[in-house]
Amino acid sequence: MKNSSDRSSALLAGSLPRAVLLLAGPMFISAVLQNAQSLIDLYWVGRLGPVAVAALALSGAVIMALFPVQMGLATGTVALVSRAYGAGDARRASSIAAQSISLGIGIGLLLGLACLPWLGTICTLLGAEPDVAAEAIRYLRPSLAGMSLGLVLFLANSAMQASGNTIVPMAAMLAANLLNLVLDPLFIFGWGPLPGFGVAGAAWATLLAQAIAALGLILLMVSGRTHLHPALPDFRPVWRDGLSLLRIGLPSMAQMSSRSIMGLVFFRVIARFGTFVVAGYGIGMRWHMVLLMPCFVLANAAATLVGQNLGAGQPQRARRAAWCSTGLVLAIVAASVGLLFAFTGKAVALFDQTPEVVAIGSGFLRVVSPFYLLAGVSIVLDRALNGAGCTVSTMLFTIVTLWGLQVPLAFLFSGSLPQWEWTRLFSRWFDLPVQGVWWAMNTATALHVVMSVAWFSTGRWMHKRV
Repeated sequence: MKNSSDRSSALLAGSLPRAVLLLAGPMFISAVLQNAQSLIDLYWVGRLGPVAVAALALSGAVIMALFPVQMGLATGTVALVSRAYGAGDARRASSIAAQSISLGIGIGLLLGLACLPWLGTICTLLGAEPDVAAEAIRYLRPSLAGMSLGLVLFLANSAMQASGNTIVPMAAMLAANLLNLVLDPLFIFGWGPLPGFGVAGAAWATLLAQAIAALGLILLMVSGRTHLHPALPDFRPVWRDGLSLLRIGLPSMAQMSSRSIMGLVFFRVIARFGTFVVAGYGIGMRWHMVLLMPCFVLANAAATLVGQNLGAGQPQRARRAAWCSTGLVLAIVAASVGLLFAFTGKAVALFDQTPEVVAIGSGFLRVVSPFYLLAGVSIVLDRALNGAGCTVSTMLFTIVTLWGLQVPLAFLFSGSLPQWEWTRLFSRWFDLPVQGVWWAMNTATALHVVMSVAWFSTGRWMHKRV
């Protein structure tokens, strides 16, 4: 336990770069493993052809529409657990962690099961071709029915990270990943008496891996071998704590919902260009998330440091921690983007070698990736604000930039609006109409970083009570 205490005290005193890296190192490995699960799915599903890849991309868009619930609960969990733990109240932090997990189970079950009857309608509204929609539905049924399993794993990891324990979440993700690596080809293609389930097999493999990892994580917490030690009665729902989590988490849910719904609108715009474009975009977005992974990792480290230092009465150290994380993000993203430009075609072809798919995916990454530098800054500062419990402002930044700018420009630049003379003028700016969608993303990213930096610099978030 001495090492755990040393790690915790390092977050509240001493070198900030060391504190950031102390958290971010294991967080980065956890994030790599989490993203690797989707890449493993894509790798094996890619052997089934472009239709299966497009179905996985469509499924990802639908699942991302529900992701705000997960992120909203995690935001409330991190803000409350880190603030309590920084103030020295480990008992309160443990109780909040247990309440978060219980709330996640209930919400995951209700939301996942409620979506099942509407899968066909959703896929049709997104404009998917019939064969793509059919495969996507096969994948989504088990994924949504078992949504609570992924929520439990994510929330337990978030609570532990908020307490400064990043090693155990890393180990849990490693276990889930190894299981997924073994189960994916078995469930997709079959082996011996086990029949192959095709695209749906990837979903079943992921769910089983998440269930085993989540169960192990909860047992470890209850045993008292982590920073957090909830007792079994702590998992019994307490309305006051649940409302506290939702009070902070709901604006974050609204923020992520606006982003997820925008993603569905984007998918609808992109789907009109055909299966090759959908598959190329899906692969491009997988790499998009991989490249932004260091941003989210360092942003999560910033949120924990901000919450714990505000709890300990050290607001200026909290501010410096956020800027320290931002500087590290800029250095890492710059190197990553440079590497991507050298191997863009190969990165896309790794998952699908169809020439049309490679061309679209490569074009997407070349246009969008330079703006990841700006995206990284806004991701870190927004997450730092969330760690302080200041979630309304980040919600407004997202709604304004996405719905006030990105969505209208996507329709305008891609030629998706009625073809009047003035609308044709804008779509002519691009060699391919779909490139207009990529530039709409870049424009919104630039505005978002301006808003995030301006608000964070006021320092008003340092006085936020949770």
